This record gives sequence, structure tokens and C-alpha cells, in this order.
Amino acid sequence: MTTPVIILGAIIIVALAAYATHLLLKLKQQTKQQQAKIAAQQAAQLVHENELLGNIHYIAAAMLEERCELSEGVMRIGKLFDILGKTAEVSAHYPALFKHFDVIKTHPIMEQRKALEKQQRMKLDLARMKSEAALEADINQEVQQILKDYAAHVN
Repeated sequence: MTTPVIILGAIIIVALAAYATHLLLKLKQQTKQQQAKIAAQQAAQLVHENELLGNIHYIAAAMLEERCELSEGVMRIGKLFDILGKTAEVSAHYPALFKHFDVIKTHPIMEQRKALEKQQRMKLDLARMKSEAALEADINQEVQQILKDYAAHVN
């Protein structure tokens, strides 16, 4: 009677060991897949970030070449830095740009602007023009710095 019990015990131990090995191999495979997925997401995020930084560089160049109005360029650059989550990090490097961005970021555009009363539009335009006049030279210097800082991200 002891021999069948020993054989049964050995079969149970071998079966449990085989099941444990199966689970470990499955866990190892899932871990590899997770790591590959994370690496792919990080690579895609890096590509996206480099694309946005390249766009910032392109807009800065367009501003200096006067292909893009000052306020439009500031708005676009400010929003791109927001998308990147780098506003807090870079606002100290480009204070004039972000000071002007703070003035204009809530200004309505396109259809929303057309829906405003003329007096309200004029009031917003006046605030924008005052800010532009006061900060234009500093913004242009900062835009030149952006060109240097993000030259590596040009496509």
C-alpha cells in the first residue's frame, strides 16, 4: 500500500512542477510582451515629441522670416509646448514669448471671433497689439534662441 501512495505522490509532485513551469514560462512571455509594448510606446512618444519640436522650430523660422505673424507664431508655439507638457520647463527660458502667450491664449479665433461685437474685438486687438509692441524685440530674440535650441529636431 505504501508503494501506490508513493507513486501517486510522485505523480502529483511532477504534475504540480510541470504546471508551475508552465505558469513561469507564461509569465516570462507576458513580461517580454509588456516590455516590448512599453518600448514601442516610448519610441512612438519620442517620434511624436521630436515631430512637435520640429514644428516649433519651423514656426520660429517662419516668424523670423515674417511668413507668420508674431501673435500667431506665439500662439502656436505656446500651444505646442503645452501639448508637450514642457510649458513650466521652458517658460523661464522664453519669458517674453510666454508673457505674450498669456495675453492672447484666451482670445477667440475664427468663428468665435466673428461672433464677438466689434467693440469687444477691438478691445482684444488693442491688448494684443500693446503686448506685441512691448515684447516684439524680446520675442524675436527668444525665437532665434528657439531655432538654436531645437535645430536638432528639424526633419
